[in-house]
Amino acid sequence: MANILVCDDEKDIVSALQIYLGGEGYHVLTAENGREAVSVVEKEEVHLVLLDIMMPEMDGITAMAKIREISNVPIIMLTAKGEDADKVLGLTVGADDYVTKPFQPVELLARVKSQLRRYMMLGGSVPKAENLSIGGIELDDKAKEVTLDGEKVPLTPTEFDILKLFMQHPGEVFSPAKIYSEVWKDNPYGTENTVAVHIRHLREKLEINPAEPRYLKVVWGHGYKLEAPGGGKSGMIRQ
Repeated sequence: MANILVCDDEKDIVSALQIYLGGEGYHVLTAENGREAVSVVEKEEVHLVLLDIMMPEMDGITAMAKIREISNVPIIMLTAKGEDADKVLGLTVGADDYVTKPFQPVELLARVKSQLRRYMMLGGSVPKAENLSIGGIELDDKAKEVTLDGEKVPLTPTEFDILKLFMQHPGEVFSPAKIYSEVWKDNPYGTENTVAVHIRHLREKLEINPAEPRYLKVVWGHGYKLEAPGGGKSGMIRQ
C-alpha cells in the first residue's frame, strides 16, 4: 500500500482527497501547511506528495525545495487557475507534475498512479535493469543513480525517466508530446511547457553551460535529443 501525503490548508479539499485516494486503497497522510509536510516526509515513509502552493506558515514552493533536500519522492502540485508562474517555478524547483483546482477525480488519480508506477517500480511493469552510458553520463537503472564525469547527480524520478528515455535512444529526436506520453503515460495535450521546464532542469544539472548544451540539444520545430559531445552515440550496456 502506498502512503500519499496530502498537504493543503483547505480542509474540504483534504477530506475529498482522503475519500478519492482511500477508495483506491492508498493510505493518506495529511498536513495543513508546508512546514508540517516537510516534517511528515522526514518522519514517515511517503511514496508521493500532493502539495498545495498557497499555504500559511510555509508555502508549497518553499516546502518542495526543502523536501527535495531529503527525498526524491514524486511531488504533484495542486494549483489554482491563473498560477502559471507558480507552476513553472514549482516544476523548476522539483515538482514532477501539477493538477489545477478544481480538479476531476479521474484526472488526479490517473496522475497519481502514473507517478507511483514509475517511483515504486512494482509488478510486471518492471523493466530490465540497464547501465547506460553516453559521453560522461552514466545511468544505473537498478540503483536509480546517475553520474556525470564520476560525480553523482541528484535527479527527481521524472528527470531520471526523461534522461533514461533519451539514453535508450541516443541521437533520436523526441517531441514534447512524445516525451510526455512515454514518461508520464498520459494524454500529452497541453504539456509542452511542463516538458520544457523539466528539460531545462536536466540541463542545469548535466551541462557545464546550460545555454550551450553539450548533451541535451534542441532540434528547432521538432523537439529534443541527447548525444555525446561531438555528435557521437556512446554505447549502451544492458544487464
